[in-house]
Amino acid sequence: MNLARYCLTSAAPDPGKTALELVGAGGALLETWSYGSLTRAVLSVAAGLRATDLSPGDRILLRIGHSSDFPLAFFGAIAGGFVPIPTSSQLTASEADAILADSGARIVLHDGHTVLPNAGSATLLGPEALVELKQAEPGDFAETHADDPAFLVYTSGTSGTPKGVLHAQRAASARRPMYSGWYGIGASDRLLHAGAFNWTYTLGAGLMDPWANGATSVVYDGPRDPDLWPDLMTDTRATLFAAVPSLYRRILKYGAVTPASFPDLRHGLTAGEALPASLYREWRERTGRELYEALGMSEISTYLSSSPSVPVKPGSPGKPQEGRKVSILSELDDTPVPVSGTETGLLAVHRDEPGLMLGYWNRAEETAAAFRGDWFLTGDRARTDEDGYFWYEGRADDLMNAFGYRVAPEEVERVLAADPQVQEVAVTAVPAREGVSLITAFVVPALPGQLDADRLAAHAAENLAEYKRPKVYKVLEQLPRTPSGKVRRSVLREGH
Repeated sequence: MNLARYCLTSAAPDPGKTALELVGAGGALLETWSYGSLTRAVLSVAAGLRATDLSPGDRILLRIGHSSDFPLAFFGAIAGGFVPIPTSSQLTASEADAILADSGARIVLHDGHTVLPNAGSATLLGPEALVELKQAEPGDFAETHADDPAFLVYTSGTSGTPKGVLHAQRAASARRPMYSGWYGIGASDRLLHAGAFNWTYTLGAGLMDPWANGATSVVYDGPRDPDLWPDLMTDTRATLFAAVPSLYRRILKYGAVTPASFPDLRHGLTAGEALPASLYREWRERTGRELYEALGMSEISTYLSSSPSVPVKPGSPGKPQEGRKVSILSELDDTPVPVSGTETGLLAVHRDEPGLMLGYWNRAEETAAAFRGDWFLTGDRARTDEDGYFWYEGRADDLMNAFGYRVAPEEVERVLAADPQVQEVAVTAVPAREGVSLITAFVVPALPGQLDADRLAAHAAENLAEYKRPKVYKVLEQLPRTPSGKVRRSVLREGH
């Protein structure tokens, strides 16, 4: 099985049918790719990469911004039998350095605009090379197997160091339960995704799944003002719209929406953050449309959701998708036996789940530690109700959720602590209002009571992607700690 072949050919779409539309402000059509032209371009990139000195399974770091070159490079690498590493264009050079060093990528494929790592022994292939790759004579899809590596994504780890999550070729077909269990998608649909190409949420929900169903993917490239989305949904004739909850909130705040808005839209899709019940109800009241939530993570993608066939219970992400084995394990001991009834515990997915990662890249011990018996621990706490709906009860660790991105506080703290005016620092996400939390830095200054927050923010901007940077800085005389010296982040969250 080859992931790229599955996505582009499994629905046997008409080669002339539109697979991808890239639209700009006002819904202006910037690029159109038919299934035929898209498949040819992907296979051209695959052939061009095979003509280099790469070996099957070699990693390719993608440093490409929001353009059609990104999916061509991503799916082209997989089609060629290589392992792409999608990364955010927001990463700083040092962040990209860390991923390149950890992954051992042989090639850095870039667009000439995105910040590059220190390549070291890796080969840099820039815009000219991208053009040549797309013009290569198309070959065929690599004969990879279901359990062969397909792509590698990096997510924040509990140590503060991003860790690679390696997915298999089977990851695409493992998404089938989402088709009816979340989307309610068919070949006639036009799915507009609000995210950038380089986000795994967009790669999966915005590209893989629409294409696997012979649908049309619509991706926006232009200003990100929240008031433009209602018109954009109308102009693009979107039947499905996917975004994070915070964007839905901003659309309701800044956009003029009524039940008459976006007449082609059947319903919205949301993931990446918990969907507050109040936000769901306001969206339903103002638009007359349903909003279906899914819960997932980089290691599995989504596995709980509501859908046209699973009615929404406001505040719950829904039920396990068909065929998913999901359970709750005890927080009190290490038994691998699911708890009974509605007890709160650790949310877990069975190791037989085909969408589950192959493992953490070069981290065998961490991979093993993520399992309890036959169950993969998601790091989330949850409970079930009498109807089989799951209810999210927060993270079992301290990872923060910043507008859909998982961010380790230790990573941010390490950067801030390097500023000489900082004696100690602790970072956590502090609720600002319902459904919205802001990354907040609690700083003990080196000189009591003296902190130049602007200077510290500038230091953060040089070393952290925008979504990782604290939005608030607070000065403390000392950090609250346990008797053993561990910072009590819960006290910081609750007390400030």
